[in-house]
Amino acid sequence: MDNNLILFTTSKLKKLLKKRPGESKFGEHIRTLNDISNIYEDLKTLDVEYVILGLPEDVGVFANYGNTGTSAAWDATIKVLLNIQNNAFTHADKVLILGHLNFEKVLEKLSKLDQNKAKDIEKARKLVSKIDAEVSNCIYQIVKAGKKPIIVGGGHNNAYGNIKGASLALNTRINVVNFDAHSDFRKEEGRHSGNGFKYAYSEGFLKKYFIFGLHENYTSMDIFKTLDENKNLDYTTFEAMKIRKKPPLQGEMLRALNHISENYFGIEIDCDAIQNIPSSAMTPSGFSVEETRQFVSYFGKDEKATYLHICEAAPTPETETQVGKLITYLITDFIRAHANRNHSV
Repeated sequence: MDNNLILFTTSKLKKLLKKRPGESKFGEHIRTLNDISNIYEDLKTLDVEYVILGLPEDVGVFANYGNTGTSAAWDATIKVLLNIQNNAFTHADKVLILGHLNFEKVLEKLSKLDQNKAKDIEKARKLVSKIDAEVSNCIYQIVKAGKKPIIVGGGHNNAYGNIKGASLALNTRINVVNFDAHSDFRKEEGRHSGNGFKYAYSEGFLKKYFIFGLHENYTSMDIFKTLDENKNLDYTTFEAMKIRKKPPLQGEMLRALNHISENYFGIEIDCDAIQNIPSSAMTPSGFSVEETRQFVSYFGKDEKATYLHICEAAPTPETETQVGKLITYLITDFIRAHANRNHSV
């Protein structure tokens, strides 16, 4: 494993944990690793099901001319997640917090680039390719060890690394459902947050792809044409479900599940799709937090659900706690849905 992985240590845990008498916190029951030398073997032998990984970067967003800030989501989340209650609903003992990939050097290079210069955008896109390699390597090890990665933060460029890593570990092309206002299936013009799924598809890691909640105002005719002409690609628009109310949300979730569930699949959640959530392309019109949570729960309970990725949230110091709470809800909804498949809790 590359030394860019910073393990989440017990000392970091102690610093962030806010214990209270008479209460048992999530962070008191999660597992951590002490050693980076053989992550695959360590994960394989541990009795955990979910491995949480942070991707604090916004290089892919910058390279797509977006607003940066997605690098802050990981820290915002971990502070909240550790301090929720541990109880029969939260399953903390099945969770390992692995840590985060350290992109400080890449972000330092990024800070010297100018989004208005074509050459700098090209440089940023090369940096995204380096991030791809790190992410896919890490996801590969987690999935190969038989665990489910929960990936937090960064831009949607990281969908590529998630898909590639999972596909190589499972030795098959995987499917994906993407809860998103945008297709992220734009042309291969150098890597950025708007073409991760296109690269994954072209390179043979992604087989079937369903985009849930595309915004009609922000999807080009070319993209619609591409999606309409390929039977492996399907979508439903936000306006069809929520504005025209045809077809209903639940029916479209079932249709999406039918499209992807004959094989292992990833769940991608882009916070741009949730109304008024601080993100790289914040929207005044989007899904509610409850609808987003229902979506994660619905797909998370399927046995073929392989990973969860929550991306594009861009918290400010003022919104850090709210964003941390949102992502924590989505993480625990996924764990609950999966853990409760055979239980009544």
